Amino acid sequence: MTSDDAAAGLVKVLDSAQGAFLALDSYGGNDRSRAVLAMAEALERSFAQILEANTLDLVVSREMSVADCLCEWLKLTPERLQNTVAILKRLASLPDPLQRVMASPYQFNLAQTYCQLMPLGVVALVYEAFPELAAIAAGFCLKTGNSLVLRSCGASSHSTAAICEILREGLLDADLPVDSVNHIPSETLPNVQDLVGSASQLNLVIPYGRPSFVEQISQQCTPPVLRAAMGNCYLYWSSKGDLEMVRQMIIDSHVGHPDPVNAIEKVLVSPGQNPAPLVRLLNNLQGKGFKLRGDSELCEQFPDHLTLAKENEWGKAYLDRTVAFRTTQNLKTAIAWINSHSSGHGDCIATDSYQESRQFSMGVDSALVYVNIPPSFCRNPHQGESLFLGVSSQKGQRRGLIGLEAFMTPKQIVQGESRS
Repeated sequence: MTSDDAAAGLVKVLDSAQGAFLALDSYGGNDRSRAVLAMAEALERSFAQILEANTLDLVVSREMSVADCLCEWLKLTPERLQNTVAILKRLASLPDPLQRVMASPYQFNLAQTYCQLMPLGVVALVYEAFPELAAIAAGFCLKTGNSLVLRSCGASSHSTAAICEILREGLLDADLPVDSVNHIPSETLPNVQDLVGSASQLNLVIPYGRPSFVEQISQQCTPPVLRAAMGNCYLYWSSKGDLEMVRQMIIDSHVGHPDPVNAIEKVLVSPGQNPAPLVRLLNNLQGKGFKLRGDSELCEQFPDHLTLAKENEWGKAYLDRTVAFRTTQNLKTAIAWINSHSSGHGDCIATDSYQESRQFSMGVDSALVYVNIPPSFCRNPHQGESLFLGVSSQKGQRRGLIGLEAFMTPKQIVQGESRS
């Protein structure tokens, strides 16, 4: 395919997505919820088709010697697909988010001012190796009245194509615009920058994957970007923190999901920490298959448990079952270290001291701060009306958990009195 053909194909897809977004304005919340449910039911009927396509992607990945973590993120299972269906069904059951009216932060004289949530427009999801994200993002977008353009990177093309085709079948069954969900294969558009640079036709780009991938896509984006961060979260283990609590926080953060969004990868150990509990923790983590690393001081003290971590590792995500331990002088230096080395989306502390917990919560410049609780990430927590696509560490666009609100924007309405 020539570059001219690729450019023409991209324009066609974006024009179709824009047309679908405009058409969605004529459909109510019940219609959009019915379409989300139809997409869920279409997926539920098609597990065999999706898993067959996913097998092809896995074969290609192994032939290309793709990194183990990407292969793990790529591999679909009936459980992962069923979780995706459950998220879509729960989305369909939620009230229409576009009907929410909020008080304005300011008022005009002789007028009433309020905010109405509105769709963004056309959203592009550019992602690495998580095929089910295509369906989850489609549900988020349709529920909020947006259209979605999918661009998978890496070796997930067969899986994404199959899922997108099934989602469009669901939209057709629900009699909603099928171009509300579009997929641009990598072979059709080899250069992803052509997509994320489409400022006039895209209203939001969401890159999802390894930190290096997210950073690369973000730098190429012309439209607004919402970065979904992963990995390199820190835990500060105070001398006042319980061993069992720390153990549970680390283990829980690494289980339950293929993408380690909030996995604790680094532990800062307070100077007053007793060596005996630390040895018990290291033994327990080793027994559960964790790879353990440490700074020079701890490696010298525990040579049977730790291997030396290079200096550049403290600012990078491992994205596997690896945890590195480092000594720190005090809570103040721990906070400074976290602010300069963590990914900034989810860091935590284990302490029985309220004063320490407050100092940590106020001092750490992260989107989410956890005190004495595992920073586990769940897209479908079954509490309230909350569903999440991921976690963002950036400031300005949307920080923290990425829920339905991230796919909408407030419109301020100033209502004056009639003079008739």
